Amino acid sequence: MAEGVFEAATGDGPPGLTEGAERAADVRQAFAGLLQIRRLTGTAPAAWELTQTVRAVALALEAAGLPPSAVDADGTRVATGYRVRSGEGPGTVCVDWLGPSGSGAAQEEESELGRCTDALVKAGWEALLYRGPRRRRFLEVEPAPGPS
Repeated sequence: MAEGVFEAATGDGPPGLTEGAERAADVRQAFAGLLQIRRLTGTAPAAWELTQTVRAVALALEAAGLPPSAVDADGTRVATGYRVRSGEGPGTVCVDWLGPSGSGAAQEEESELGRCTDALVKAGWEALLYRGPRRRRFLEVEPAPGPS
């Protein structure tokens, strides 16, 4: 990430990325800007969100106050929270609930992914809960259908 460039937390970044009042203000400003783009263009999600789905979904989750997961320099998961990754289909992303080994993230995933679903639906996304390998749950997220 370039110095001074805002990036939403995807859950694969370093620990502590989302802490502090300055970060909270940056998230509020970024999300407010996104909502303003939607208002001006009359689209939800906006065109930028459709081309940057991982970043857009991560911003919606972070703006809702949900905690992202994190990894250390070796790639070891060190914090429990959401992780946003590219989905298999075009324009889709997946949201997992992950944590360090032994953290209990697997037991929390259904309720926490429910919180993620609520936040994403409010932000104009559709999120469906699936069960994947090793019976772990994840969300598949895509833009909500517009009014008919």
